[in-house]
Amino acid sequence: MDRQPTYVSVDALALRFNPGLRRVELAVAPRAHEPYDGQLALPGVTLLEGERLDAAAERAVATKLGFGVRAHGQLTVFDEPRRDPRGYTLSVVMWAVVQGDPGAVADDAGVRWFAPDEVPELAFDHNQMVNVCWPLLADRLWRDLAFTRALTGENFPVSTAVGITHSLTGVAPDRGNLNRRLASVRGLGVTQERVTVGRGRPGTMWAWQDTDDARTA
Repeated sequence: MDRQPTYVSVDALALRFNPGLRRVELAVAPRAHEPYDGQLALPGVTLLEGERLDAAAERAVATKLGFGVRAHGQLTVFDEPRRDPRGYTLSVVMWAVVQGDPGAVADDAGVRWFAPDEVPELAFDHNQMVNVCWPLLADRLWRDLAFTRALTGENFPVSTAVGITHSLTGVAPDRGNLNRRLASVRGLGVTQERVTVGRGRPGTMWAWQDTDDARTA
C-alpha cells in the first residue's frame, strides 16, 4: 500500500564547500509546479507516513537537486500557520552536506549555489529559513563532528578551515586561534604535509582519524 503524505514538510539547507571561492554555499532550484512554479526554493518534500526525517531529507536533495548526501541532521521547525498557501503544514528544516562535484555550478535541474548573503528571493518562507538556520550551522562547526567532517573532507588545509569558519560565522578567524581550536577537536590531527594557497606561506594540513560515534568535541 502506498504511504500517504502527512501535513509535515522537510526542507533542506543543502550545503557544499566551494574550494575555488573558499566559502560554504547552499543550493536552490526552481520549483516544477504550483505554488511558486518556476521560483527558486530550497529542496523540500512532504514527509510520507512512516518516513524518517533523515530519509526525507535525502529524498529532497536527490529528487530536487540530483545529489547524494554525505551527512545530515535536524536544525529547527517552522510552524507559522500561513507559511504554505495550500494549507497548514509545518516544516522541519534539515542540513545536508551533498556529495558530487564541488565545482559544479548547475545541472539539468537548474541547481544554483549561493553564499547566504547572496541568496535571491525564494518561495514560501525559505529566505527566513536561511536567515534563522545559518547561525545554527555556525554553532555546529568544530562541535558536531559529522557536520564538520562532511564539509571539510577527510584531509584539508588550514585555508579551508578559515574559509568555512568565515562563511558560517561572518568573521575571519585568527589563524593561531583557529589552529588551537582544531587541535582540540577529537579525531583531528596535523599531518606532515604542507600546502601553499596563492602567494601565502605554506599552511598546515589536517586529517580526520577514525573516532567513536561521539558527535561533539
